Amino acid sequence: MTDEPAFYSHPFDDDKLKEECGVFGVVGVKDAANFVALGMHALQHRGQEAGGIVAHHPEHGFNSAHRFGYVRDNFTKASLMETLPGPVAIGHVRYSTAGKKGAVIRDIQPFFGEFSMGGCTIAHNGNLTNADQLRRELIEMGAIFQSSSDSECIIHLMARSIQKRHADRIADALRRVEGAFSVVAMTRTKLIGVRDPLGVRPLVLGKLGDGGYALSSETCGLDIIGAELVREIDPGEMVVIEDGIVKSSRPFAPAKSRFCIFEHVYFSRPDSQYGGRSVYDTRHQIGVELAREAPVEADLVCPVPDSGTPAAIGFSQESGIPFALGITRNQYMGRTFIEPTEQIRNMGVRLKLNVNRALIKGKRVILVDDSVVRGTTSRKIKDMILDAGAKEVHFRIASPPTAWPCFYGVDTPDRSKLLAANMSEEDMRQWINVDSLKFISLDGLYRAAGEVNGRDNVTPQYCDACFSGEYPVTPTDQIDKGFEMKTAAE
Repeated sequence: MTDEPAFYSHPFDDDKLKEECGVFGVVGVKDAANFVALGMHALQHRGQEAGGIVAHHPEHGFNSAHRFGYVRDNFTKASLMETLPGPVAIGHVRYSTAGKKGAVIRDIQPFFGEFSMGGCTIAHNGNLTNADQLRRELIEMGAIFQSSSDSECIIHLMARSIQKRHADRIADALRRVEGAFSVVAMTRTKLIGVRDPLGVRPLVLGKLGDGGYALSSETCGLDIIGAELVREIDPGEMVVIEDGIVKSSRPFAPAKSRFCIFEHVYFSRPDSQYGGRSVYDTRHQIGVELAREAPVEADLVCPVPDSGTPAAIGFSQESGIPFALGITRNQYMGRTFIEPTEQIRNMGVRLKLNVNRALIKGKRVILVDDSVVRGTTSRKIKDMILDAGAKEVHFRIASPPTAWPCFYGVDTPDRSKLLAANMSEEDMRQWINVDSLKFISLDGLYRAAGEVNGRDNVTPQYCDACFSGEYPVTPTDQIDKGFEMKTAAE
C-alpha cells in the first residue's frame, strides 16, 4: 500500500492537532496588562496566530490591543503596553480553525460589550457546539455580529439577559450554550472565571502577592508571573474576584467531569499540572505503558521533537533500550521563510527537523510520537531516518488512533482526512511503510493518566471523543451539517 489515498493532504501541512486558544487574567496589581502579557507568552503554544489584551483603569476606562503574531513580537513593546494601564486585565491567544481564510482583526479576542451596568469583556477557550443555531436566532432578533467567532454569541446573549449584575448575565448566557468553555471575563473592578459543567477545557486560579489573583488556562501561566497555584476552577464553577476576595458559585446543573484527555497527551505544556499531577509525569507514564503493551527489539528509542520526548524517556526506561536524541528540531523555524515552491514544500519537514546521521546509521530505531493525524509527517520522518542509514524504523504512538474530529475547541481535520478513520492499524503501517506501528490502547492511556483500572466504559472519566467517537455533548451544529455520529457497529 504505497499509493497516496484520496484523503492525502498537502505535503507541507503541519499534520498536528492544534489547540485553538488560551486565556489569562489578572486583578489586584499595578499594570495588570504586563502580567497578562507574560501569561500569554507562557500560553503561546495554545495559539500562535494572534493575541489580544483588554485592561481597565479607573481614570482611563477600558483600553484594548489586538494584534496578529506572537506575543513576544507585539506585547513586549513599552509603547503599546503603556496604553493598557490599570489593575485588572485579561488576554487571549488564538489559533483559528482550518478552513477559515482571510482572518481579520475583529475576530481576535477578548470581545467587549457595553451594558447598562457598565462594560464587560470576555475571552473564551473552547468551542460552542450550538453556535450556528444561536447565531441565526440572535440575528433574527436584531443582533449585529462583528466577528465570525462563536464566542461573540456569549456577548449577545448577555445583552439579552434581564439580570442586573455582569456575573449573573454571564451565567444566563452560558446556560444557553452547548459545548466546551473556559471563560475569563472582566468588568471595571472584577475578574470572573467560569468552566463548563463537564470541565472539558482547563482553568486554574493563582494568588499573586497581597490581594492579587490570576486565572490561567494552565499552571505554567501562573509560574511565569510568580503566582502561587491556589486550585483548579471546578467543572461548572464560577468565581468572581474583587478587592482580594474570591466568591464561588455553581450556576449550572451538576454533571460528571469529562476533562479533555488530549491535554495530557499533547496540548498542555509538560511543566503544567492538573489534579496535582504534572503533565510530564503522565506523558512519561504513557511511554512506560507503551513499552509494556508494544515491546520491540531495537537499538535506540528516539522522540519526535518535542512533545514525544517524555513518552520516549518512559519507553526507554521501561524497555531498557537506550534513549537518544536522534532528531533535532530547528528552534527558530516559524513560517517558511522561502517562497513555498514545490521543491521547498517537499523540504518542509527538513526545515523543521534534522536527523543525527552518526547516531542513527545502522541502528534499529523506535520513534515515539504523540499522535498520527493525517500521517503525512510520519512518512516524511520515516524517510529521513532511513536516508540517514537506519536498519529498521518502528513507530510507537503516545495516544490511541485519532479517528474522530473534536468539536470542543481543537482544530481537527474532517473525519475523511483522519488516517485512523480510513485505515486499520496494519494498513497505516503499510502506508507509512515502517517495520512496525503501534498505538497505546485507550485503557493504557487512562492508566497513564492515573486511572489504575483503565477506562470506565459506562461513564468515562475523560472526554476522549477524538479516539472513541463518544461525544459527551451533542455536536448540534455539525449534525445539522450532516455529520454522522458513531454507530453501535463502530
